[in-house]
Amino acid sequence: MSDRAVHIFISGRVQGVWYRAWLAGKAGSCMGAKGWVRNLSDGRVEAHVEGPSDVVKTMIDLCYQGSPLSRVDEVVVTNVEIQNFEKFEVRETV
Repeated sequence: MSDRAVHIFISGRVQGVWYRAWLAGKAGSCMGAKGWVRNLSDGRVEAHVEGPSDVVKTMIDLCYQGSPLSRVDEVVVTNVEIQNFEKFEVRETV
């Protein structure tokens, strides 16, 4: 299966509800998911996910689900170039 990379913006109640840590935990359980997730100053969450196409699809589906305390209103996914990250990490807010 070929690799794929996506850039994702998640809107809703997604900050202060453990969304980033939850998504990073899910990435850890999805073999091959790499990239990062961070909060944006406008209240959205931003993520870059790359890996095998089926793993990336699973991660996109999880973005719509969200952490137990979150409410996801919108997920915007854009295909991007693979950047060959080593792992999946939580980054600082920008």
